[in-house]
Formats: sequence, C-alpha cells, structure tokens
Amino acid sequence: MVQDHRFLDSFLTLLGAAIATADTFEARLRFGRFAGMISSDENTYFLRAFEALGVSPAQRSEPADTVPTAGFKAIMREAAATRSYAAALAVLNVAEGLYLDWALKAPKPMPDNFVHAEWITLHDNPAFQDFVAFLQAELDRVGPQDAVLAGDFYQRTVALELAFFDAVYPEDK
Repeated sequence: MVQDHRFLDSFLTLLGAAIATADTFEARLRFGRFAGMISSDENTYFLRAFEALGVSPAQRSEPADTVPTAGFKAIMREAAATRSYAAALAVLNVAEGLYLDWALKAPKPMPDNFVHAEWITLHDNPAFQDFVAFLQAELDRVGPQDAVLAGDFYQRTVALELAFFDAVYPEDK
C-alpha cells in the first residue's frame, strides 16, 4: 500500500499531461474530473487506511521505493514529458485497465474491513468502468497516429506492472 501511494504524485503529473495534450475539450474535462477524484477520494482513502493500519508518516516515507515503483514513477513522468497524448494514454490504459480487471475479479461479498472494501469499490464502480472505457476508446482513436511511441510506452508499462506485482507478492510467482 505504501508503494502504491507513492505513485500518486507522478500519476497526477501524467494526468496533467493528458489534460494538456488531449485534443478535445470533452477529454480534458474527463481527465480533470478524474484527477480531482484521485486528489480527493483516493488520496483520502490512503490516509484513512494508513491511520487504520497504524502506518505512521515515517513508515510511509522510510522504506525506499522498490525498483518497480521507481520505474513506474519514472515512466509516468517520462510519458508526461513527451507531451504526447498517445504516450499518456498508453500508460494510463495499462495502469487503470489492470486495476479495473483486478477489482472486477474481487470476491463477493465485499470484505468487512474498509481498507479492502473501499479499495475494491474505488476501482469497481460505474464511473471508473466508464473512465477505463474512455481511455481505451481514446487510445484506439489517437494511438495509430503515434503507434511506435504508444506501443513502446504500453509494453514498458505492462512489464513494470508485472514487476510491481511480482515484487509485492513474490509468493504468487
């Protein structure tokens, strides 16, 4: 959870780049709303979860980033720095698509503990499902015009996702 929370700053940088490089007003609005949700609901969830689990601010900042976490932060900032809408979309599609896929497969009924239940709900709700569909449609629309760059960011992000989960859940290998 600590490693996941560390993505938020770089993730907001990536969302800002998506807002800045999107080629339609509607897309900018959707990214703006999503950035607002990340800045409020999701960040607040992390802070409440850390408190409930007794994870102090020092414990959140002391452990070094894992190699995959550092890689994720770097690729988000790299995609943002390209000023390419397709690059931003490629990274966002992998990250958010996998969260949705995971949340849809979460066991029902929801766990009683809010730390688990709310994390699932943040990633399995109609608004999030719609946002992921929007990301996919946008990448389908603009990706072919920048296929090499989009493909490169997509493939590297998939590799980082796999490395992240392998580092966090080594027993599942």
